[in-house]
Formats: sequence, structure tokens, C-alpha cells
Amino acid sequence: MNRRPLVIAAATVGVLATAAFALPNLPPNPVTDTIDHKVFKEKGKRFATAADAPTRTEAPFALPSWIPKDATDVRIRVRTTGHDRLIRFDLGKTPLDGPQCSAGAPKRQGAPDLHAKWWPRGVRAEVHAECRDFHQYQVAVRGKRVYAWTDGTPSPHTRG
Repeated sequence: MNRRPLVIAAATVGVLATAAFALPNLPPNPVTDTIDHKVFKEKGKRFATAADAPTRTEAPFALPSWIPKDATDVRIRVRTTGHDRLIRFDLGKTPLDGPQCSAGAPKRQGAPDLHAKWWPRGVRAEVHAECRDFHQYQVAVRGKRVYAWTDGTPSPHTRG
């Protein structure tokens, strides 16, 4: 009996299983960035401050206008085939209490199916505000760190 095809199949499965576990845990690099973009349809960026992010609203990594300009360590993850977004940033001196953000019990929206190492588990249960720009964002605050996400639900003022 020829065992060569069985050995090749077992080795292939082993390599694929190893890659499936290892790739999500590798630091960002050209290989993982390409896989994220081509396979998972996701892209991510990091900015030292909110002022460093693009200002054109149609740019993929443009931040919503409700994020304070003095926010630091800004991270954003976007779906390249839609409007889903995850955003994390640290507040500076400007509080997150502008007219575009309302405290209270926000309407629940779908959770974007995005993956980022910097996104903590269970943060969606801590929603205490809703902020609006072109899209509605659910917002959770842990100390000075803010987590915001949208599934692309348009803000009421942008609906036609």
C-alpha cells in the first residue's frame, strides 16, 4: 500500500492547522496585513494622536468628528467591504461629552465581525453612550480608554 498520499495529506493538514493558530497571534507585518486584507477583508491602522488621522470623511481611516483632537494612541480596524469599524483611543484633556454623544441606554446595534488583538472581550456589555457622525457608534469607557464600534448603521440625520 502506498502511504505517500496519506503522509502528504497529514502534513498539509498540520501546516494549515499551525498557520490557523499562529497567524492571528503574529505582530503586524506585510504577510499578516495581506492576509487580513485579502482573506478577512479587514484593515487596521494606528495613529499617535487623533490629529494624525486623515481628515477627509471618505478616507477609510478617517475618524468620526466626535473623537477629541487630543485623543492619543488611536487604533482603528475597518471592514474593507462595508462600514463596520472598531476604534480605540485614550482621552486627553477634552472629555467625551460633546453634543454628538448622548449618555443613557443606547439602542443596541449589531456587533461588527472584526478582529483586533487590542479589542477586549466583553466590552460590548459596557455600552453607556451613543455617539453620532455619519454612522451611529456604541461607546464604552474604561478609565481614560474609549472603545467605540459601529456596524454601519447610519445616524438618523444622514438617512434620506
